[in-house]
Amino acid sequence: MLLHLNNISKGYGIPGSHAFRPVLTQLQLKIDQGSVTGIIGPSGSGKTTLLNMAGALDRPDSGSVIFEGEDISRFSDPELARFRNRKIGFVFQQHHLMPHLTLWENVLLPVLPLKKKVSSEEASWAEYLLRKTGIWDQRNQLPGEMSGGECQRTAVVRALINKPALVLADEPTGALDESNAAILSDLLLTLSHEEGLTLIVVTHAHELASRLDLLYALHDGTLIPAK
Repeated sequence: MLLHLNNISKGYGIPGSHAFRPVLTQLQLKIDQGSVTGIIGPSGSGKTTLLNMAGALDRPDSGSVIFEGEDISRFSDPELARFRNRKIGFVFQQHHLMPHLTLWENVLLPVLPLKKKVSSEEASWAEYLLRKTGIWDQRNQLPGEMSGGECQRTAVVRALINKPALVLADEPTGALDESNAAILSDLLLTLSHEEGLTLIVVTHAHELASRLDLLYALHDGTLIPAK
């Protein structure tokens, strides 16, 4: 098992006050290596909060986050930062590319915090992914010179550049038109199968959700099988 969210509870506000809002309640989720899992649910149900727990962007109020057998919810903030950089790839609804950097520079940005120079192996991996995703010819362009679909494909490559153990995608097709959304869905699923990626996708897109191996609905702070 790669990831176990074990009895995770999370809320916002001051516990016990009238303004406190519970979001996740003793939630359980087990993710096996190489699986492709979808999370669906209405807006405000806590899907992004769940991804934040899985990706060590936030800490649970109670419960534990077990990753590769280790309780990462006990890590210090610097340890969590190193963990995220090495183990987690993030794809968000908005691509969040640096506007003053080229596609090539954006893709390699996650490599640099731990070193001063990109290795030839990392550069070769980046080239392979850019060719695989069909945007190699745009590598010297700035985000403002590319389409939304090209920018989102760049964000996918950036998420994979450190060969993460887990990729978390939060509404990755939400800002795209139908055609580009279909292209990105195909890309994520193709890469997950060909590269053995472990993928968790939060989505409202029924077409994408229907193609995932496992699908859960987030309801009243916990997960129930959706198919």
